Amino acid sequence: MQPDTVPASVPASASAPVPAPASPEAQRSADVIHNIGYRHYDGPRLGRGYARVSLFSQSLRGAYGLGRSAKSKVLPMLLFAAMCAPALIIVAVAIGTKMTKLPMQYMQYTIFLQMVIALFVAAQAPQSVSRDLRFKTTPLYFSRPIERIDYVAAKFAAMTAALFILTAVPLVILYVGGLLAKFGFASQTAGFGKGIVAALLLSLLLAGIGMVIAAITPRRGFGVAAIIAVIAISYGAVSAIQGVAYSQGNFEAEGWFGLFSPISLLDGAQSWWLGATVSNPGNYGPPNAFAGTVYLLVLLAVIAGCFGLLMRRYRKVGLS
Repeated sequence: MQPDTVPASVPASASAPVPAPASPEAQRSADVIHNIGYRHYDGPRLGRGYARVSLFSQSLRGAYGLGRSAKSKVLPMLLFAAMCAPALIIVAVAIGTKMTKLPMQYMQYTIFLQMVIALFVAAQAPQSVSRDLRFKTTPLYFSRPIERIDYVAAKFAAMTAALFILTAVPLVILYVGGLLAKFGFASQTAGFGKGIVAALLLSLLLAGIGMVIAAITPRRGFGVAAIIAVIAISYGAVSAIQGVAYSQGNFEAEGWFGLFSPISLLDGAQSWWLGATVSNPGNYGPPNAFAGTVYLLVLLAVIAGCFGLLMRRYRKVGLS
């Protein structure tokens, strides 16, 4: 065996060049502390309330693309225009043809445009929560001072407010148009008030369902598809089943089937509680007072259940 060319006892540093010692001037320049612009803060310490309001405002603005790129504003603004355009047309036709009342009830308007509302929820609910889950920034929210209930309440309220704006503004257009056409102040105000209550219930219901589905997966595409399936496809399936029941003369069963879709659930609840006309075949809603009470209780239970599921979901992904 041939011996090594360099003996093991010779240190590697013996053959490497030795760097020259730094001059005193160079050592002082390396020790400089640079001022990068941080300033001392002498103001009050802002707590959970300020954090909740900031998170709500940021989430609500984000639902309409405000404060984001121009590309992010296109879809929510198009959907908002699609919600308002039919109201403007209805008012113009009613005034131009000298009708004696609006051709559509206030509470029917949101049911008529439920596909536009479903698309808005499917597009904006994942945007509100999926990024925080995907990039694992949720623990940063919970670090200090915000807590889990603050995060869930702010996100839930922001999505509800965004949906309420989407559904209430067309009703305002109808109401102003009805007053300009002199359809009767009392009847228009009563119908408008009921429509606003129904729009608020719809916003709470769809915001809760959309947020729960979006919070399950950090993948935005999966969230969009699942929300459309739950809101829009379930309504189509329930309407088809109700159509079969109507053709067979089973009107009581037709009324009960409305419990199995978010849109038809709201439709039945507002027909029993607020006197709206049901949109299913034959206009058969809850068959009796017991069924109407069940509709309303199920609606409220779904809203409360969605909030509870969100709290449970964020107990796993957060720190508190």
